[in-house]
Amino acid sequence: MIEVEVEVEAWSAAVADVEAVVTRAARAALGSATGTVTILLTDDDTVRDLNARFRGKDSPTNVLSFPAAPMPGADVQPLGDIVLAHETCAAEAEAQSKTLANHLTHLTVHGVLHLLGRDHEVDAEAEAMEAEEREILADLGVADPYRVLP
Repeated sequence: MIEVEVEVEAWSAAVADVEAVVTRAARAALGSATGTVTILLTDDDTVRDLNARFRGKDSPTNVLSFPAAPMPGADVQPLGDIVLAHETCAAEAEAQSKTLANHLTHLTVHGVLHLLGRDHEVDAEAEAMEAEEREILADLGVADPYRVLP
């Protein structure tokens, strides 16, 4: 199950049917994995606060992933939560000449992969995670986000 909470109206104003965009991306990233994911579409202030409290970084970022602890006895296990900051994501999309919908799709896929245990702390992990993202995004019709433009 995927639950999308739009806390900041700017997301809905900027991306047509934003909940469907996020849900489609999350489902694609989940593949055959089961579990619940909650995705919060919020603003830089909220993400800055979460980033400071949980990562010790007092700044906004585009996406945060919070894996859930297993819940013994639950029929469907929670995978965790993903939080996205509108202002940061919108600025990145503009700077990278992407639509916000495509950038949001990428960051949602990225966040879900983190909930599934993927990481990018070392080069080999980063390459594997980026390859998986490229494949999922290609299936969704989104261009390679890591391609270097001339």
